[in-house]
Amino acid sequence: MAKHIIIAVTNDLATDQRVFRVSQTLVEAGYRITLVGRRLAYSPEFKQPYKAKRFKLLFNKGARFYACYNLRLFFYLLCHKFDAVLANDLDTLTASFLASKIKRKILIYDSHEYFTEVPELIGRNFQKNTWLWLEKFMLPKIKHAFTVSPSIAIAYKSKYGTDFKVVRNLPFKREVTKNKRKKVLIYQGALNIGRGIELMIKTMPYLPDYKLWIAGAGDIEENLKELAFVLGLEKQVVFLGRLSMEQLHQKTVQAMLGLSLEENTGLNYYYALPNKLFDYIQAQVPVIVADLPEMRALTEQYGMGEVLMERTPKALASLVNKMAANPESHQTYVEKTRKASVLLNWENEKPAFFNIINQAFETC
Repeated sequence: MAKHIIIAVTNDLATDQRVFRVSQTLVEAGYRITLVGRRLAYSPEFKQPYKAKRFKLLFNKGARFYACYNLRLFFYLLCHKFDAVLANDLDTLTASFLASKIKRKILIYDSHEYFTEVPELIGRNFQKNTWLWLEKFMLPKIKHAFTVSPSIAIAYKSKYGTDFKVVRNLPFKREVTKNKRKKVLIYQGALNIGRGIELMIKTMPYLPDYKLWIAGAGDIEENLKELAFVLGLEKQVVFLGRLSMEQLHQKTVQAMLGLSLEENTGLNYYYALPNKLFDYIQAQVPVIVADLPEMRALTEQYGMGEVLMERTPKALASLVNKMAANPESHQTYVEKTRKASVLLNWENEKPAFFNIINQAFETC
């Protein structure tokens, strides 16, 4: 009988590309999977060909949400048969850790970010210390773990002695047909603090011929819309909302440049290798990235974009013009991005993922 893996996340399973790739890869390899997430009021219908359970919770944010979700997940795991549980991020780990110990099943941990260093915990000492306590209790006991960037893996190893492998957020390989690019800059991802989206919006008055497409949703969405309104940019800054993976790709391939301008507001962003960066590459869209070590190293290695050295609207506008104003110059970046896309895809990354899965089942 096929091995059964329960994959736990706290989102609504609608747009989590990493979980989608992992799920599809496991199914193709002959595993049976069940996804466990939550259902929100605006959650779309779940259309993937996998079994899924989405909890309807009384609370959807804060400590009560995390407690409620982990309680539901804990009892779900106790009441269902599985061979392994794959916990995605620290907010699913408590229930997964305890249930796997009680049932003597395999626990695999995928840390999508340096959770205790996210900007949302800055200045919130009680919340951060609570997560740190949980992290300190569980991570040294975990045998099978992986994360999204080498720097985060090194940080966890140094802090807890746990060996984290690296499985980057690389998308499936895409074939991109040549098309005429629009004068569009695109940002895709969560609309949360520290993402540099305010800087992107404030840059647009210096780029009157361009539009900024913002794809995603999040905590500061209304603040961003208000900023665009105050600056008189309602027609120039377009909020696309949450898009499916296919819709997002179809929008991205139309853009001249992709933006990933996270602020240095904590080690999570400092060490980040965002999935949007790789999505831009797979769409053959050159990038402008923040001057943070992992993004800078990747951009300089493949030459498919530029690093923003000065975080001002004028500096960003100047860099956009440098890269996109001259068609020949822009095409040079596009060609380097195309070459990078041949290497930076899930088909080349998934052997690292399977090494972790195979080792977990071989040593159980």
